[in-house]
This record gives sequence, C-alpha cells and structure tokens, in this order.
Amino acid sequence: MKALTWHGQGDVRVDTHPDPEIQEPTDVVIRVTSTAICGSDLHLFDGFMPSMEPGDIIGHEPMGVVEEVGSGVTNLKKGDRVVVPFTISCGHCWFCEQTMYSLCDTSNPNAEMAREAMGHSPAGLFGFSHMLGGFAGGQAEYLRVPHADVGPIVVPDGMTDEQVLFLSDIFPTGYQAAENAEIEGGDTVAVWGCGPVGQFAIQSAWMMGAGRVIAIDREPERLRMAKENSKAEVVNFEEIDGPVHKHLIDMTDGRGPDRCIDAVGAEAHAANDAKALVDQAAQAVHLQSDRGYALQQAIMACRKGGTISVPGVYAKTLTLPFGAAMNKGVTFKMGQTHVQRYLEPLMKKIQDGDIDPSFIITHTAPLDDAPEMYETFRDKKDDCIKVVLKP
Repeated sequence: MKALTWHGQGDVRVDTHPDPEIQEPTDVVIRVTSTAICGSDLHLFDGFMPSMEPGDIIGHEPMGVVEEVGSGVTNLKKGDRVVVPFTISCGHCWFCEQTMYSLCDTSNPNAEMAREAMGHSPAGLFGFSHMLGGFAGGQAEYLRVPHADVGPIVVPDGMTDEQVLFLSDIFPTGYQAAENAEIEGGDTVAVWGCGPVGQFAIQSAWMMGAGRVIAIDREPERLRMAKENSKAEVVNFEEIDGPVHKHLIDMTDGRGPDRCIDAVGAEAHAANDAKALVDQAAQAVHLQSDRGYALQQAIMACRKGGTISVPGVYAKTLTLPFGAAMNKGVTFKMGQTHVQRYLEPLMKKIQDGDIDPSFIITHTAPLDDAPEMYETFRDKKDDCIKVVLKP
C-alpha cells in the first residue's frame, strides 16, 4: 500500500509499505477513504515531537470501510463505513471505565518509555510517536485498528465523509476543550488559535451557552472564518497596541475572560518583539523546548477564579507565570481527547443539523500530494486551514 512516511524534520514522503494484517482477534483493517492533516501532525513534521523514527507512517484522522474483521470483534462487520478515533483504548481498564479513554492503561506497548518521560503512560495514539505506541497512522491506503470494539463508530447512511471525518479528532477535541473550560451561561470565552480545533472550540462554546466568544490569531483567513462561520469577535494580535492579555482585559471592562482556551500548543507565535524572535530561533535549532506564548497570555488574561482549558498539544517544557495563576485562583483542565466519549452525542449533533463540520475544509487532495500539502498547511499558503487527503 501507499502511505505517508516520516523521514526526518521537514521530510515526509509517500512510500510503499506492506498492507496491514489482523494481528489480534480484536483488530479490524479498514480501507481508508478520507484522512486529514492535523495541526498536531505539524509538530512531527517540524521535528518537535520526540521518539519519531524514519519509516513511521503518520496521520491520526482517518475513516474508511472495514475490509477484515478479527475473530473477537462483535460490533463491526466487513463493509461497514466507520470513523476511527485517534485514541486507542482497551475499554476495560480503570481509566476506560471512567470514560477517560485517552488515559487508557493498557493500549500503549511502549508504556515504559512514556513513564520515563511523564511519570505515567497515556493511551497509544495512531501515527504519533513511539513514546505513544509507535502505531502506524492513517494517512495511508489501509489501516490496522486495534481494540476495534471500543474505537470506530459506524457512519449512518446518507452522510458524507466530509460531514463525519472530523469525529476522529478535531470536533471532539474542540468540544472537550469547551467542556473542560466549564462554560456557564453568559460567560465570555477567549480562544487562542483559529485553526481547526479553535474553530470547533468556538462553535462548541456557543453550544454550551457562552454569551461572548473572542478569538485570537494573526492569520487573516482564520480570523475571517472565526468571524463569519463561527460568529466570534476577533483579535489580530499583530495589529493591537500592547500585550494581548491587556487588550482582552480592556475588552471585558477590567475583569478578563471567564474562560480561556489555548488551542495553539507547542509552536505558538507571539507578536514580533525581540524576546519572541529569540525564543523562536532557539526552538528552531532545538536549544529550547515548546513555546508557551498563548498559554502565558491566557494565564495573565483569565479572570480571577476562571478556568483555562488546554487542548493544544505540548511535548516538553514551558516557562509560565505560574505565580499569577496560583494567586488568581485559576483552574486548569487539559489533556488528549477522550474521543470515544463524544462519538455518539456529536454524531447526533451532525445528524440534527446543529453543525456541519465540513465548513472547515479548504483543501482536498490525493494522498500522493500529501508532502506538498504539508508544506502548504504549515506555511499557510493559499489560505489553507484544513486539508483532507483521499487515498
């Protein structure tokens, strides 16, 4: 089969690999019909995610048709059309029983590596890194899906790939981000990052009763989508005087946003001040770890007693104004998404017409064009916000 393969920083290629096979009775193999490039994939592409190895197949937002079914799988059959969550979860450990699927205790075969780095191991993830399992990803013609009774959801008849594909990651991720923010009716919610997760976080905040949503970014096409599609007030952080947090505090009559969502993560950009440029240069040559500008701003902006939700992916260490967070009584909630928890309720929202996730798609391309589309997405060429690949 053809699959997008990681060969090093900035180097991904479509290579030929053996077709995946059933390895455990609980596996299925799907023929991938649609798969997407995620902002998290750029952390791999840019070389910021540890424990990648040349030859790894990447991608974690796939859907397709079941081709082979392991003898232990009871809820899927050949020919079913399914969306596959990026989290791999066993369904029976303590964490899965608490519906904390991204913290599964048993699905990461390289758990010891993760424990050494983080103290504990989260779940295995498709196409992410060897620290998180080394599982082949979904930017490929075929995909082996472990624990298939716990992961994939069958797509109802009449729904397009484009409507349901993002149940694999970014729609549940944006929704969990809004849920973690503990939004109450009438709250002012600030969202850093108007990429795909940020857009879904904005729309989810409205679903949860936000009274006002403010979106922060610097890319005109993302700000335009946040304003026109997601109905947010927008702030271009390169066009304001002074720090973002002071601007937000002024916009909220001195109180600050009630809830703040960092949908940016490790490769945040800041206004073009000298320190930001030095930090970015240091990170580019791996002299420094993740850039925490968005999270720093959120801590300073958030009202006293407010909540900061972090769906943005971080890989290593950050410098944060933690004293400000402690003294302001800020609550943090974060983590990889418990995708399986949200599949059925969010599928229903799509069926009921509450949201059509396909609004986020700006580019569709064949798998063979994936290396070029990674550069287009990373460099934000051609107003690129979300790429769907068709193997």
